[in-house]
Amino acid sequence: MRDSRPSHTALRVAIRRAEHQVLDDPRVFDDPVALRIIGSVAAAGIRAGVVNRNQRLSPSFRSYMAVRSRFTEDELAQAVARGVRQYVILGAGLDTFAYRNVHAGVGLRVFEVDHPATQAWKREQLDGAGIPVPSEVCFVAADFERQSLADALGAVDFDPKRPAFFSWLGVVPYLSDGAFEETLRFVASSPAGSGIVFDYGVARETLNPVQKKAFDALAAKVEGMGEPFRLFFAPEAMAARLAALGFQKCEDLDREALNVRYFAGRTDDLRVRSNLARLVHAEV
Repeated sequence: MRDSRPSHTALRVAIRRAEHQVLDDPRVFDDPVALRIIGSVAAAGIRAGVVNRNQRLSPSFRSYMAVRSRFTEDELAQAVARGVRQYVILGAGLDTFAYRNVHAGVGLRVFEVDHPATQAWKREQLDGAGIPVPSEVCFVAADFERQSLADALGAVDFDPKRPAFFSWLGVVPYLSDGAFEETLRFVASSPAGSGIVFDYGVARETLNPVQKKAFDALAAKVEGMGEPFRLFFAPEAMAARLAALGFQKCEDLDREALNVRYFAGRTDDLRVRSNLARLVHAEV
């Protein structure tokens, strides 16, 4: 992304989460702040039904955005139950967890790490929507390509001697391999009990012809927004990378695994239909 402007993809993701609150019943992911943070104009459009339901992939994208947030917060809850009290959201975008923190009562701190331009825009969105910033929230401005996560968190009151849970959604495909490696290495060096959830794009050469067509269309779209894809993995390569870094427990979920866990028994068409991305949970 360009230094002077916030992420376009962050807004698109937030709108999909907001659409899920209105269009789908039952919801996979409840987010009472989702419609407020995207702004009144976008929220009014969703409430009025001004969404493109003719886009064949739109329900699939919406379901994926909802389910990856649900999966992340499910794993966060497990980490909190183990005693983790630091939650680091890497590439926070318009994520709303910090403003509906169900674990605030047990002392969970939330560190939102993002590009300075996107973070400034988010704070404007919060102000415009009248969403207060809780005292347990810390904003950390950082560019993963130019600054290490260790340096960014070292500038605030994050405690590297205590376990932490990290989420990293919708970021990895836009990184260089070096930035990806350095960030995961930092997480892997965290105290026992720490963990991370992130998603990654599947390498194009591992896809079938139909999937390659969908991949190419999506890649062209984000490149047109000035945020081109850069980094992909075959699942076997990802497993090897995590093991080499020292993660002790790893779970890599594809479309089928997500649908079984979160969409079984639904009577509508809400489910993840694309295998272009996968979700990983790894523990230290």
